[in-house]
Amino acid sequence: TDLRPLDILSEAVPAGGLARGMRVFQVQGVRGFQLSSSRPRALGFPASRLFIHCDRFPEEFSIIVTLRALRVPAKRNEYIFTLMVEESPSVLVGLRYAPDKLHFLFWSQERAGGWQTRVTFPNVSLSDNQWHTLILAVSGQSFSLTVDCSIPKDVVVETPFPASLSVRRASFYLGNRRRRKGVFTGLLRQLVLLPGADATPRICHAVNFKIGTLSVPTVLQDVPAKPVSNEVLKHPYGHDMKVTLGARPRCSKREKAQFWFNASRRGLYLCNGSTWLSMLEVQHRLDYVEEYQNLVTNSETMGIEVFTIPKVGLFAAMANRITPPGSAIYRWTDGKFVHYQNIPTHQAQSWKYFTIGKKIFLAVANFEQNERGQEFSVIYKWSHRKAKFITYQRITTHSARDWEAFVIEGEAFLAVVNHREGNNHNIDSVIYRWNPRTGLFETNQTIPTSGAYDWEFFTIGPYSFLAVANTFNGTSTKIYSHIYIWLSGSFQLFQSILTFGAADWEVFHIGDRVFLAVANSHSYDSGMPAPSNFYAINSSIYELNITAQMFVKFQDLLTYSALDWEFFSVGDDSFLVVANSFDGFTFSVNSIIYRWKGYEGFVAAHHLPTVGCRDWEAFHTAEGSYLFYSSAKEPLSKVLKLKTI
Repeated sequence: TDLRPLDILSEAVPAGGLARGMRVFQVQGVRGFQLSSSRPRALGFPASRLFIHCDRFPEEFSIIVTLRALRVPAKRNEYIFTLMVEESPSVLVGLRYAPDKLHFLFWSQERAGGWQTRVTFPNVSLSDNQWHTLILAVSGQSFSLTVDCSIPKDVVVETPFPASLSVRRASFYLGNRRRRKGVFTGLLRQLVLLPGADATPRICHAVNFKIGTLSVPTVLQDVPAKPVSNEVLKHPYGHDMKVTLGARPRCSKREKAQFWFNASRRGLYLCNGSTWLSMLEVQHRLDYVEEYQNLVTNSETMGIEVFTIPKVGLFAAMANRITPPGSAIYRWTDGKFVHYQNIPTHQAQSWKYFTIGKKIFLAVANFEQNERGQEFSVIYKWSHRKAKFITYQRITTHSARDWEAFVIEGEAFLAVVNHREGNNHNIDSVIYRWNPRTGLFETNQTIPTSGAYDWEFFTIGPYSFLAVANTFNGTSTKIYSHIYIWLSGSFQLFQSILTFGAADWEVFHIGDRVFLAVANSHSYDSGMPAPSNFYAINSSIYELNITAQMFVKFQDLLTYSALDWEFFSVGDDSFLVVANSFDGFTFSVNSIIYRWKGYEGFVAAHHLPTVGCRDWEAFHTAEGSYLFYSSAKEPLSKVLKLKTI
């Protein structure tokens, strides 16, 4: 009965900060963690960190949970926590809730192969936007649930909780079962395992039963108490609560437990001794878009790559069409992009920034031959000594349009899109693998493509995908673009989607949903009658259907020779902006920002005047959020600022 509480929630929070996928929110004067669904494994830790002297789960115990649950759709379960062995999909111990039910899961190995037992507590209503404290007491075949210190609900089952449940090679996962499906969407404040005792007497003496506390992570403690009278607001421990205004102050051990109010973002932050943690932050909403900077470029710009070099700054690489003086790199200085470096290129189409370990690279896709008739694209490496990019590796390419960099199972890859060789559009594009021994990229795989424009790499759970935008096969733009999946050391065909001069793929996530948008540029077929307008054509958004294991069409949007999609967020709102380049009559065409409206899909929200728009990039600085667009028809690119309310 005197065994110490094992604080599962605190163990998942690294000292001096938050785990990836964790945010702190305060509701009704109480703080809790909101857990992200994008990286379930990031919210886990080995069970050996709690079970130090013994690798067996206790036979008798209590689990104490304080949470604030959101309404759960019918037939949906959300996991509060699980304990799982790394090589197995089975849940050793877990707690999940459904509408008006709570399920306790455990794995019994008393029979060959083992099986999972589910103990269900009916008529448990948690989804009322209130805080609740649950105490689950387990002993043999008896299971008792107490909600907010009310009358316990008792259940006796045939299968007892195992007397010797091994936790060797097992890990705890907060709010998930190592998958994005079923992730806990509410707020979690307390998750404690108390071995060998019923925790009810220790919890049910508090003034507020709904937030009864046994052990709570430090970052969720110290909520300033509201005085009964008109006294000055005091810290619970009697210290004066200090709130700093103005620019971001330092946060060290000396400033620990002090607050900073950021007036520009209307956010309140708490210093934990090393980092400012968000306590309250107003979610901004996009109001309108204003022109912020007109950037005169070396020539027409086919693509933009915005990137940050740690401890150096924010940069934008422009893929400029005309060879002399080549392409330019700009650095963000005093709130504007300022010219930083010129690099010789040959009708550059795009740039790709990536890192391998501490090495920083920038690859350019050259479309034309150099003055000596050689055709290659170039990888540049950042020189810390010279503070600029220098030539690192040349790779033979054929009218290259795009580079994509990615990592699979710890290995670095670089894929190039070859558009055509002479008049032949049906050629191989190439995937290169980084050789750590030679320090060079070497050919790993070739994939047949047709006038391809773009690669898009993405991951879903443990799986890696690579989508190619095929544009033209020599006679038609009405051709299939392909999605490949990484299996057994190479990319293999996963799905084919009919596209019309596809110029770009954009993958994005909204909540647990995965979308893939294609920019269709024009409809042409030498064997078919000409349409009234080659360029006014639907671009499409596809959504991953987990059951069917394929992307299915979600929405069509009318576009005008669309060449690029860019997804971005402002506060809780999600947006897509399309690069409309030509409507069949003029290059002065509005590009459009679409706002996510849930059931309605994406709805046009802002019309932006552009000229031959080729590429969009969204980026953020301390001063705000921006969109950057390039023109393929004039030597002028524009930075637009997103004004929020």
